[in-house]
Amino acid sequence: MLNTETGTYRTISGDMWDKIAHEEMGSSYYVDKLMKANTQYLEYFVFPAGIILTIPEVEDEPAEELPLWKRGLTDE
Repeated sequence: MLNTETGTYRTISGDMWDKIAHEEMGSSYYVDKLMKANTQYLEYFVFPAGIILTIPEVEDEPAEELPLWKRGLTDE
């Protein structure tokens, strides 16, 4: 469960890094940021209940694979 005041998440049994990144940060592509913010828990692949993870801030970054016009980078 995400605590928006502290930016933390309490795991439930069966949580995994990619699921938490997807649900709490908006994309499983942020799993590396999530893991870097919680290095003390890298031994877990599947979490038990009750571990408190720090949820790092994510910036709204346009996807690099999108064409320039879809990223708003045109000269018009």
